Amino acid sequence: MHVIYGGTFDPVHHGHLRLALEVSDRLGSVPVSLVPCHIPPHRGETGATATQRLRLLELAIADEPCLHIDDRELRREGASYTADTLRQLRKELGAELPLAMVVGTDAFAGFDCWKEWRQIPELAHIIVVQRPGITLAPEGEPARLLAERGVDGAGALHGRASGLVLKLDPPWLDISATGIRERISRGQSPRYLAPDAVLTEIQRMGLYGACPEINF
Repeated sequence: MHVIYGGTFDPVHHGHLRLALEVSDRLGSVPVSLVPCHIPPHRGETGATATQRLRLLELAIADEPCLHIDDRELRREGASYTADTLRQLRKELGAELPLAMVVGTDAFAGFDCWKEWRQIPELAHIIVVQRPGITLAPEGEPARLLAERGVDGAGALHGRASGLVLKLDPPWLDISATGIRERISRGQSPRYLAPDAVLTEIQRMGLYGACPEINF
């Protein structure tokens, strides 16, 4: 099985990393590829450049064999769309290998607004991770997809290439990249919210308004 977990990772933090490992464990120690997007289609400019965000990811997962980086969206021009990435992966992996994408309930709630969203279940399984305080509306396409394609166990995803929706409710670290950026810009310590190697590099590069005299 091939699993991808996309995001801006601006910056990557322990919430991202713990979630990726939880998904890996639930699927039977399957490796998870983190896919940093180039230009997020539904938000403004990132606080760090693509090269800087990639460097922070590399530092964050350096000692974790279950996590990998797929930088294809950073190498692709224009906005990063999930359907394009999945279509490219499917061509590389073939038609039979199970392919799954990870998405939080907050993003999945607006799934029917994604580019070519109807094609996505034909290309991959969808792993919907419950975020605290986020519930899906009982009506609408996301709820219909979950009702029609939902499975109870992760084992079902291994039995076919795509088309299923698995909802997971793992322990969630309530950490946000926005909160980390805001703390840094205010001169407050972000220690223990992200790996030390990531915070050291943020300070070295002066990202998010980091001041050299502030010790993380």
